[in-house]
Amino acid sequence: MHLPFLAASPETFSWGTGTWALAVVGAFVLGLNKGGLPGIGIFTTILFALLLPAKVSTGFVLPLLIVGDIGAVFFLFRKSVRWDLFRRLLPPTLAGVVLGFLLMDRIPEGLYRPLIGWLTLSLAALQLIRENTGDRLDRFVASHHYNLSMGVLTGVTTMMANAAGPVASLYFLSLRLPKWEMVGTIAWLFFVTNLCKLPFSAKMGLVTPRSLLFSLALAPCVAVGLWFGKRIAGRIPQRQFEQFALWLSVLAALRLVWR
Repeated sequence: MHLPFLAASPETFSWGTGTWALAVVGAFVLGLNKGGLPGIGIFTTILFALLLPAKVSTGFVLPLLIVGDIGAVFFLFRKSVRWDLFRRLLPPTLAGVVLGFLLMDRIPEGLYRPLIGWLTLSLAALQLIRENTGDRLDRFVASHHYNLSMGVLTGVTTMMANAAGPVASLYFLSLRLPKWEMVGTIAWLFFVTNLCKLPFSAKMGLVTPRSLLFSLALAPCVAVGLWFGKRIAGRIPQRQFEQFALWLSVLAALRLVWR
C-alpha cells in the first residue's frame, strides 16, 4: 500500500505526524536490537527504507545505529565481549565495508535487499542443518575460510544496506556462544564498524547536518529501546534466545526477499 506521506525526504524537514510516528517506532526497535535482541534491528532498516529511498535511508539510520552502539558498549555490555572473536572478525568486516562502498554504485539499488535476504536464508538453512546433524558441520564453521567470508559478508551488507544484523547473528549462533557474550561481541563489532562507515556515507552525501538533526531528535527513542531490550533479553533462556534470534533472522530475510 502506498502512503503519500512516506515519500518525504528528511532534507525537506516536511515530515508529517504519521511519518514521525513510524520513525519513532523504528528508532525504538533499533534500541531493542542493540539492547540484546539480535536480528530485530533489520525491521528498522526496512521501515526507514519505506520512509526514504533505500540508499538515502542507509545514511539516515547510521547515526541512530551509532547512538545505539554507544549505549550498548559503554552502558550495557562493556564486559560481555569475546575479544578474541572481535579481533578475528574485525579486519575482514572492515574489508567488507570498503568492498560494499565500491559496490554501491555498481549494483542496482533494487537488488540490495533481495540479495542480502537470500544470503541470510542460506545461512539460516546452514544453521538448521547443523542443529539436526550433530557436530558434522563444526569443522567447517570453525575454519578460517568460513570466518573470513562471514566477516567480509557482514561488512558488505552493513555498508550497502545496514542489514548485517541477521548475518552477524547467524554467524555468532554458529559459534554457540553464551547469550550475553554473543550480544556484547556483536555490539562492539558494530560500534567500530559503524564509526568506520561514517566517512564513506558522508562522502556519498548520505549523512548530512540535517539528517544528523533528525537522528538527534530520535535518539531518546533509541535509549528507551535499549533499556527494554536488555530486560526482555534477560528473561529469555539461552536455548529460546538462540531460536528467537534464528527465526527472527529468517523472518527478516523473507521480508527483504519479498519486499
